[in-house]
Amino acid sequence: MNHILILLTIFIVVFSGTQTKSDQSQGTAQFPKGDKEKSAVYTYVIIPSVNKTWCYDIYMGKKLFIHQPSIPGLPGNGGFKTKADAEKVAKLVIGKLKKGEMPPSVTIEEMKKLKVL
Repeated sequence: MNHILILLTIFIVVFSGTQTKSDQSQGTAQFPKGDKEKSAVYTYVIIPSVNKTWCYDIYMGKKLFIHQPSIPGLPGNGGFKTKADAEKVAKLVIGKLKKGEMPPSVTIEEMKKLKVL
């Protein structure tokens, strides 16, 4: 009986870590590659977040491209204290997208430089 439990445990451990290519693409952000992003039209919408804070959505054309419901790179679910702070970071991200940076990561240092943290 113990041998069966051990074999079953090994089987579960080995096969639980394997994913197919389609499994890996679901649930993770997929950023397109190429010059299309540099010439795309980007817009942003400031959205409410938890505890009366603010974040942003970024659209590429009419398609929602980035949904950012919290401050990037920080733990927790809270957003920026003001709409203006969220807007500064959204504009920074759009600038990175237009330069072709994929993904358009935002650092703590950049947000400090923008005086949003």
